[in-house]
Amino acid sequence: MADADPKIETSAGTEVTLEPAAPARKRRGLLRPILMFGVPLIVVAIAGYFWAISGRSVSTDNAYVHQDKTSVSADVAGKIVSVDVRENQHVNAGDVLFRIDPEPYRIAITQADAAIANAQVELQTLQTSYVGTGADIQAAKDRIKQAQEDYDRQAALMKQGFTTRANFQAAQHALEQARAAYQSALADAAEARSKLATGSAVPGQNPAIAAAVAQRNKAMLDLQRSVVRAPISGQVSQTDRLVLGQYMMAGLPAVTIVADQNSWVEANFKETDLNHMRVGQPAEVSFDAYRGLKLKGHVQSIGAGTGSEFSVLPAQNANGNWVKVTQRVPVRIAIDEKSPRQLIAGLSADVTVDLRGGK
Repeated sequence: MADADPKIETSAGTEVTLEPAAPARKRRGLLRPILMFGVPLIVVAIAGYFWAISGRSVSTDNAYVHQDKTSVSADVAGKIVSVDVRENQHVNAGDVLFRIDPEPYRIAITQADAAIANAQVELQTLQTSYVGTGADIQAAKDRIKQAQEDYDRQAALMKQGFTTRANFQAAQHALEQARAAYQSALADAAEARSKLATGSAVPGQNPAIAAAVAQRNKAMLDLQRSVVRAPISGQVSQTDRLVLGQYMMAGLPAVTIVADQNSWVEANFKETDLNHMRVGQPAEVSFDAYRGLKLKGHVQSIGAGTGSEFSVLPAQNANGNWVKVTQRVPVRIAIDEKSPRQLIAGLSADVTVDLRGGK
């Protein structure tokens, strides 16, 4: 019959009924337009999505964590007699780092005290001398008076002819000597008074005493500075430079303290990424060392020059051998939230800046 299912007889004499192929052809017929139109639509939708979100942000993995670093040196020279910190130890501002031999500066204080005492004795001597000049002036005045009387008497006798010219000239010479002695006494008094002057720089204080006091103050300051303390709070590094008995030169960097309160990221963006970047735009920072950690931040500043511009050997492009290379510009990213993990200077980071935000 025409409606009967087709059958095939096998070599074994059995019959196999074949299923109709129409449903399979029908499914293939439906799948073909789906593949022809659906896949291109999906591709177009995905491309449209990426086109729509493109330009909203820029990112770079050429970024590193930076922290304030303070190089600590001794203000005075001397042998190191004590080291109070170890490598990577956290210190607070004011904690003792190391000590320099204080004995030379204690001796300097003693010498300054002796200089003060010597200046005080000298001042007392000058004051006594000045008082003595007053008596010398009065004595010179008395001698002038007596010499004047002798001269007047000899002059009167000379007119009467009762004295010799030699006696008259001797009286005249004695009067002149008395007057000269008076002038000398006045000069000595002026000199003694000038030595007691204080001057406008240190009014009311003898210069010699002021110099000795300044010497003592410096010696005391040097003694105080023989104990080197941490200027900021942070983590101590490079303590291997501190060796007991080693002579420390003044101003020579001894240790470094990495501040723990101020961290930022320096991201080196391509110059082609800066067209729409502005200060204040939000940013997201992730770290290679801490997978899954993301911190919020913002663009704090954009560098004034490219990295190559501030390198030790800047590129010279006027030699005829020039090949254009995309430059990198350092962008400072401020971190706006406290990190649950310790941020270490030099860590690699990834930075994404949202160009739609900010000013």
